[in-house]
Amino acid sequence: MKAQFFRKTVIFVWIAVWGPLLAPAATTTVFVNANVYTGGNKQPHAEAIGVEDDHIIFVGSASSARDRLPEAKVIDLQGKTVVPGLTDSHCHIFGIGEREMRLNLEGTNTREDFLQKIAERVKQTAPGKWVVGRGWIETFWKPPHFPTRQDLDAIAPDNPVYLTRADGHASVVNSAALRIAGIDQNTADPFGGQILKDQTGQPNGMLLDNAQAFVEKNIPDPTEADRDKALVLGVEREIKLGWCEIHNAGSHPADIDLIRKGYESRNIKLRIYNAVYGPGEAAKQLLVRGSSVDQYGKRFTQRTIKVMFDGAVGSRGAALLKPYHDSPETSGYLTAKPEELRPMFKEALRRGIQVETHAIGDRANRIILDLYEEAFNAVPADQRMQKNPRWRVEHAQNLDAADIPRFAKLRVIASMQPSHAISDLFFAPARLGMERLTGAYAWQSLLKSGVGRPDAKHLQCLLTRDRLFRMPARLRQGFGGQAFAI
Repeated sequence: MKAQFFRKTVIFVWIAVWGPLLAPAATTTVFVNANVYTGGNKQPHAEAIGVEDDHIIFVGSASSARDRLPEAKVIDLQGKTVVPGLTDSHCHIFGIGEREMRLNLEGTNTREDFLQKIAERVKQTAPGKWVVGRGWIETFWKPPHFPTRQDLDAIAPDNPVYLTRADGHASVVNSAALRIAGIDQNTADPFGGQILKDQTGQPNGMLLDNAQAFVEKNIPDPTEADRDKALVLGVEREIKLGWCEIHNAGSHPADIDLIRKGYESRNIKLRIYNAVYGPGEAAKQLLVRGSSVDQYGKRFTQRTIKVMFDGAVGSRGAALLKPYHDSPETSGYLTAKPEELRPMFKEALRRGIQVETHAIGDRANRIILDLYEEAFNAVPADQRMQKNPRWRVEHAQNLDAADIPRFAKLRVIASMQPSHAISDLFFAPARLGMERLTGAYAWQSLLKSGVGRPDAKHLQCLLTRDRLFRMPARLRQGFGGQAFAI
């Protein structure tokens, strides 16, 4: 009921995004009798908005709007709420579209549901062809254990299967996929990844982080038409959820070409703040060519390098300072090498390029803050294209108490997603232990340390996608009724 009420009473300000894509406005329009939330401190609320062509030219009282724009067309919003266009601060736009095109395993809350969906897809797939999907999570399964290759072998003996966990940091494959990839008991773990084994030393089908590439590289690449369709579907999905702008957290050169073509063909009715993956070719190109700002009618900006620095808590790949509470033989791992990041970070400062780094574990967060600080000291402000580079840590999910004040000190953005506190709610205590949760999902601690003050604007605490209005970012109830404050 609350979601239905919200849809009926809230209007998002999409004028600046959509205006130029529509027919030119013949007249100026004033929207009156509105509950306008501006997001500004000087005038937090208003009752009228004036629009001319694709620009908002007035926000204030209805009487002032009529006095200033007497010839304008008037539309009565009948008390509806109007808010600024909302930004999804972290998404993967191609992945969102691909999820709609492939086997979508979201909502499979039991192992039986999970296997049934796969079995149905296998029946529709020719023998020998890949079955690829994403979205499963074992949290609510009984018992909440990862699936295995044996589970998949029983329903897909003749098809290679590759199914990615919801967080993207782990996948389960069957024996056919392992054979194609040449993975057996003698295959060594790659840097930044792990091949999970059973008690006999054989691969059990679970591949973590960089180990996923062993199988991924054998899956036929999607065609350009498929990738283009994924982009369009992803954009449509974000628009339906009410987003006006997204921060696309990582892209390859071919992805960037498709995004640009999408704007040129007017298939993208959304602002995109795009990051490119680094280290690698995309980052090299960005450092050489420089940033692209407000292109395609102020709808496309690209000036950020995205680094993947560790895994996720759920798959025990997040790099921790101490071993996992429920798996003391591991403390996770880094997925990028600091020695490869140092020169890239320094050049990014000189070239005015922002850096955003995925860091979930407390060890990954500490080391990336160390690397940021080292780069800031090596390239002083007078040698930078942007004196305040506004570098980010994506997720900043588990922090040691000593590192929390460092975000404000270094002026680093803690780009956090409350949806992670929701998705991790029922396994985080087992993975981390209750004592370590004091530094997990630490919005209040970061705010109190000075991050996110109005004069600094360092905290991007924006919720992601369809969880936007479900859970307030103040308190969660879980762990048998115990309050979990974030």
